[in-house]
Amino acid sequence: MNPEDLKYHKEHAWIRVSGKKGTIGITNYAQEALGDIVYIDLPEVDTRIESGTEMSEIESTKTSSPVIAPASGLIVEVNDKLEDNPEIINEDPYGKGWIAVIEIDDPAELDELMDASDYDKHTEEEDK
Repeated sequence: MNPEDLKYHKEHAWIRVSGKKGTIGITNYAQEALGDIVYIDLPEVDTRIESGTEMSEIESTKTSSPVIAPASGLIVEVNDKLEDNPEIINEDPYGKGWIAVIEIDDPAELDELMDASDYDKHTEEEDK
């Protein structure tokens, strides 16, 4: 099950909003599709990201995949623990496996994202 308190992007990223900040990661669906994650190219603090564009890249034993930003903003923190232990994303994609925290530019942008039940339907469609 996908956590109800998150918003989801169709490219399998999530955002947890707290005030004007948003914590971003990839979904359980995405980490399962990737398989064993061996490397993540973390974004840099003080970098601007735009919704729908690549903010970082994840490499697994199977493939590499971009992480698409679910919202626009300024990166204020990254999860440095992932540099040495990228497998944390496989183990806890919605908790300790977060990737970055942003200051959200436009909260209205979040209205375009899916809630948990819509995201569940979206992944069911992708699996067909």
